[in-house]
Amino acid sequence: MTAGAWLRKGLIDGFPICMGYFAVAFALGIAAKRIGMDWMQAGLMSMGLVASAGEFAALVLLESHAGVLEIISTCIVVNLRYFLMSCSLSQKLSPDLPLYHRFFLAQGITDEIFGLSAAVDGWLTPAYTYGMMIISIFGWTLGTVLGVLVGNILPPSVTAALSVSLYGMFLAIIIPPAKKDRFIGALVALSMLCSWLFSILPVLSRISTGFKVIILTLVIAGIAAAVRPVEEDSDTEGGAA
Repeated sequence: MTAGAWLRKGLIDGFPICMGYFAVAFALGIAAKRIGMDWMQAGLMSMGLVASAGEFAALVLLESHAGVLEIISTCIVVNLRYFLMSCSLSQKLSPDLPLYHRFFLAQGITDEIFGLSAAVDGWLTPAYTYGMMIISIFGWTLGTVLGVLVGNILPPSVTAALSVSLYGMFLAIIIPPAKKDRFIGALVALSMLCSWLFSILPVLSRISTGFKVIILTLVIAGIAAAVRPVEEDSDTEGGAA
């Protein structure tokens, strides 16, 4: 496939992500308006950060008049899992790929974009992830802006229900590979169980969301790599553009 074909595929595959992000960002826009942000401020925040947990945390801190360093450090901690995802995804990029692609790809990595990008066979063509990033970030930013402008028109029960669509979309990403491979399905079930335990056990429940994801990813991925290591295949050398 050419880079153009990969870009079109990324736009198509990213459309469900766009719709899910739009719904969640709508609620984010309402929260941003509540603390006094206008549509441009909220839109620029979403366009630059692209992280629901990080942005909601930032809004809480802004509302409490926290300092700049506190807001920045909190957002970094909450979003540390994206650093781990970017490092993982870099292993799917051809060694000959220019360095600037790695920076641009890391900027737009989210849970859903990472999941689809990591599922590509062979080397990852950056144009595919760029396509998902373009449409997803557009939906995220547009949802935030409209949430600020017209969010108060909808009743609270409707805006709260909008966020459910994101979970449904994420399930649609992880279920197909889990059905193909029982081992992957077992890892998904183990991840869900461990995540639940982290939320109820006294000491573990105090760990921030970002660190929980990092710890679980490292531990479960490490176990999976030890139990079923992936054989290097010479066929993976084709296809990056």
